[in-house]
Amino acid sequence: MITHKKTLLWWSSGKDGAWALHVLRRTPGVTVAGLVTTVTRPFDRVAMHAVRRELVHAQAEAAGLPLHIVEIPYPCPNDAYERAVRAFTETAKRDGVTHMAFGDLFLEDVRAYREKLFEDTGVAPLFPLWGRSTPRLARAMLAGGLRALLTCVDPRRLDASFAGRPFDHDLLADLPPEVDPCGERGAFHTFVFDGPMFTRPIPVETGESVSRDGFVFADVLPLETGTPGRFETIE
Repeated sequence: MITHKKTLLWWSSGKDGAWALHVLRRTPGVTVAGLVTTVTRPFDRVAMHAVRRELVHAQAEAAGLPLHIVEIPYPCPNDAYERAVRAFTETAKRDGVTHMAFGDLFLEDVRAYREKLFEDTGVAPLFPLWGRSTPRLARAMLAGGLRALLTCVDPRRLDASFAGRPFDHDLLADLPPEVDPCGERGAFHTFVFDGPMFTRPIPVETGESVSRDGFVFADVLPLETGTPGRFETIE
């Protein structure tokens, strides 16, 4: 029986993964040994969230964890993604990793896909946030000091004007009733720049928004400490 879980956390740069890190660090028997991020090679950005690689490195540094980058092509067929993930998982297993954690909340098909992907790898998936009430979870994140920006919006589910907005109580109040408050069905994705999982905030500001592949992406830019900006958080 495995009594100690050496765990890597699948890291998209967003709030669910960040909160999963917060939860895992308070879970007996679990050691988070690092973060894993898929980066789309031509853009050098996190897949789907479109966050710059340098900002994900800044998150890992603020979390005090090593960052493992899994590069994928664009476009990325599912078989190419699975080969990249399985190759990385084999390396991680040789380094003693026993579990791979995800910030998934309630989508059964997503969980089943991950379980199938890892079922014969010797590395088991973990879902530390699974089944939690997403309205309560969103409020708990904000009460716990998590701060994030919306980096990607699906305009078929949520108005494009939400791209770039802070994830805060005003945003939750403005969401249409059919949109999950944690964006679990893909209406939006986020970038976390502060929270209890970090030793320090990451100073950022929002840049321009662009439409691509049916989504609206708000660029997030690193901000030098001391430079005035909308989301400067360091005195």
